Order: sequence, then structure tokens, then C-alpha cells
Amino acid sequence: MAYKISDDCISCGACEATCPNSAIAEGDGKYEIDPAKCIDCGACAEGCPVSAISEA
Repeated sequence: MAYKISDDCISCGACEATCPNSAIAEGDGKYEIDPAKCIDCGACAEGCPVSAISEA
């Protein structure tokens, strides 16, 4: 199951930089995770300074 980014996202880009699979990209007002590319490693959640990322 892929991770998801909540509306608490501050668009800092920290998650995109930590994703080993390039599954995260800037979206409309917040970053978004492509569930087809997400490998459920959790690196993005660990790197998020506002805890906006959780398991879907």
C-alpha cells in the first residue's frame, strides 16, 4: 500500500529528495506520491518535517 501526503504538506520538497524511486512530484498546492511507483519504504515519511506523510 502506497504512502499518501495530507493537506498538512508545506511543499518544502524534503520528501521528493528522500524518495529512492522518484515516486514523488510537486502537485497542485502540495506534493503527491505516485502509488504505482511507491515501494512502501517510508523514507519520505521519515524526512517530512511536518509529519504530513502516512501509510494510505
